[in-house]
Amino acid sequence: MALSDEHQHELETQLQQAVIDCNERCLYFAAKWSAELMNSMASSDLNSAENASDTDIDEDNDNAEIHKTANPDVEEGRLQAKELRRYLMAKSFFDCREYDRCAAVFLPAHITHSSPGPQLTSPSKIRSPGRSTFNSKSSRVPPRNLKIDATSLPKRISQRSLFLSLYARYLAGEKRKNEDSETILGPSDGAGSANKEVPGILAVLDDYFNARGGIDNLGNSQGWLDYLHGILLLATKSTSLAKQWLLRAVNLQPYNWSAWLELASVISSLEELQQLNEHVPRSIMALFFHLHCSLELFQQTPEVYNTITQLHSIFPRSAWLQQQKAVLHYHARDHDTALQLFQELVKDHPHRLEGLEVYSNLLYILPSRPKLANLAALASNTDKFRPETNCILGNYYSLISSHEKAVLHFRRALTLDRNFQAAWTLMGHEYIELKNTQAAIESYRRAVDTNRKDYRAWYGLGQGYEMLECYSYSLFYYQRAAALCPGDPKMWAAVGNAYAKCNKLGHGIQAYKRALVVGSQIEIPTSSFGSSTNSDPLAHAVGGALDPQILYDIALLHERDGNWEEASAYMELTLAQEEGPEEGDEGLGVTQITSRARLWLARWSYSCGEWARCMELANELCQDGVEVEEAKGLVRDVRGRLGEDIEEERGEMETMM
Repeated sequence: MALSDEHQHELETQLQQAVIDCNERCLYFAAKWSAELMNSMASSDLNSAENASDTDIDEDNDNAEIHKTANPDVEEGRLQAKELRRYLMAKSFFDCREYDRCAAVFLPAHITHSSPGPQLTSPSKIRSPGRSTFNSKSSRVPPRNLKIDATSLPKRISQRSLFLSLYARYLAGEKRKNEDSETILGPSDGAGSANKEVPGILAVLDDYFNARGGIDNLGNSQGWLDYLHGILLLATKSTSLAKQWLLRAVNLQPYNWSAWLELASVISSLEELQQLNEHVPRSIMALFFHLHCSLELFQQTPEVYNTITQLHSIFPRSAWLQQQKAVLHYHARDHDTALQLFQELVKDHPHRLEGLEVYSNLLYILPSRPKLANLAALASNTDKFRPETNCILGNYYSLISSHEKAVLHFRRALTLDRNFQAAWTLMGHEYIELKNTQAAIESYRRAVDTNRKDYRAWYGLGQGYEMLECYSYSLFYYQRAAALCPGDPKMWAAVGNAYAKCNKLGHGIQAYKRALVVGSQIEIPTSSFGSSTNSDPLAHAVGGALDPQILYDIALLHERDGNWEEASAYMELTLAQEEGPEEGDEGLGVTQITSRARLWLARWSYSCGEWARCMELANELCQDGVEVEEAKGLVRDVRGRLGEDIEEERGEMETMM
């Protein structure tokens, strides 16, 4: 997808304005994202400043000044100019993380801090020297019935200043919430911890928008206050209403990437994403949004690859797109390509830490201890106090089996950012290794609360409850994991095992068959293996094409269900995986699972009186070196049986003579 010079210049101008607008409102993550994207465009030349003339530089400065001061809303521009000195002071307080001081610059004194009493409805009563309900312990208690309307705000305040003040108020509440929560997984840490500033800020915004026509009037806002309203509604679990406000925010201000990310957090399925696509603005940002949501939903379709290719043609130097491409190959289990892409990303942007926790997961899976150690050293030298750095260190210590140190680093990551979902999931894995089931379950539960689309957290919950022998619970969580990631055979195998533990053998067999289908990419079976119609595609599977462990588990379930013929057929299929799919190809060879299948078949042949087949399988077991003692016992029994048969034949012949 190529853009004309005019469209490319327009896009660059819009991104530049987005950087300015986001920085003015202290939305630094969105500003950084837009700035990186702007500088990765094909038309941008990072070295052009060396060759530019003084005239070109002056023109660029003039254009930047125009972008900085231009405001389509004349009245809003007048208000911003009038309060410029106070705004600059408030922003300076915000940059120094003095959020209360920032909010106090524009907000009235009586709503700067949360107050407990519903009867304190006027400033005069709050400042009265008489009786008051304030005390040292209740100064942070949120108002329950306190009604703050738009008249409580200054009569003339710009939307930029109002956003900055309310956003600072929100972050002050987040800071106090984290302070009250204390240690990770401590007694005060959990869903009960809430931002006590949210109700008051929501009341202000509700009255502000109601006084200007409500949610249906798009002309009463620039999109920034709508974004803030959306994230506050998400904090109160009002997901449906939050989605409406966030949709309004991205339509009014399509280059606010933070609003797109919040909107993506409420998308739980592809169907919901498709419905939402009808209401988002028709811009290039919608492509970025669709790509991000597709990766969040673990999609590896050609459409996703095409989207990355199209965007990469416009932004060839984008580190974010390169990261998404690497993550896409990682989810598709194309580890070699993902490794190459991550290595190029680190080489091109050695100080960029975003997304490197996924790279550390890849190095952990391969495994590649030297590369993971180098990555941990690089991240530590860049910034030790980043959640990504501590996740990388946690994966390194987990790889060398220092699980206590791994837990320590994952806890540090969460101390820095309690919403860093990857750290919750990885910490749950470590607690599983340490046999601390309760802590693992709580970690996975917090991961699910942060991101309900992460199938690994749901799988971890199922694993934890399976360790507690709560098989019905584990089945529920495994089913959620399989629904979120239906292309992973491990998820369906876990569902099949959970069904088996719940004595639902038929459902367990079907789940295991689904795991085989997903793992081998063959057609979905329409009937059970070994049936008279012989229409099950698994029956035609050749050696080395299927997972022998799953085949063996299916056989055992048929054995429990009394279907001995089906069980023996699947054991034969398990044994066939030792051979290659085609003549001359190397198969899996002898494994512990195939040896167990061979022993089962030897016993089955023995029970059926097939002495030659039993002797053949038992002799093969003796050569494999697995289950040797039982195999020798079967050989002796078969020889004894054969000896008895020979004696009987001799006796019959002597009698006849």
